[in-house]
Amino acid sequence: MSQAEKEQAAYLLEAVDEDVMISLGGQLSAVRVPGMVVYLNGELGMGKTTFSRGFIRALGHTGAVKSPTYTLVEPYEFNGLIVYHFDLYRLNDPEELEFMGIRDYFDGSNIALIEWPEKGLGILPPADLVINIEQRGSGRSLIYIGASDIGKKVVDQLKNVGVKCV
Repeated sequence: MSQAEKEQAAYLLEAVDEDVMISLGGQLSAVRVPGMVVYLNGELGMGKTTFSRGFIRALGHTGAVKSPTYTLVEPYEFNGLIVYHFDLYRLNDPEELEFMGIRDYFDGSNIALIEWPEKGLGILPPADLVINIEQRGSGRSLIYIGASDIGKKVVDQLKNVGVKCV
């Protein structure tokens, strides 16, 4: 992807607090595409799980949405749509994903939210949407990058509906 294409496929948002981060996750769920793979990048404490919680709750989940740090994955089912929330922080070797049958999770209809995707490089499917979360003052900046045609469409939809944060 050329630099111009990357810039066109990217979108910057800011989250000033946890409530806004949850809202951003919910806004992404509104433009979701079945089969979408989302990489969530950011250091510890940047809000990756909080963002995922917003996404999952916006789909109707009312229970706890915890970080699957020890289980590696938590499934959430909504009327035939399954969202898999992965946290690969404790993964020692990408090959461990093969032992858990990782390929079964990516059937083209499920959505995957993947924290610490760099730990699964070479095994994970490529991202459709990459969200880089960084500290900005006391809040966070989120850069959405459409890394595939699906991801570019999602970024365009977010831009078109005027998703804005303060």
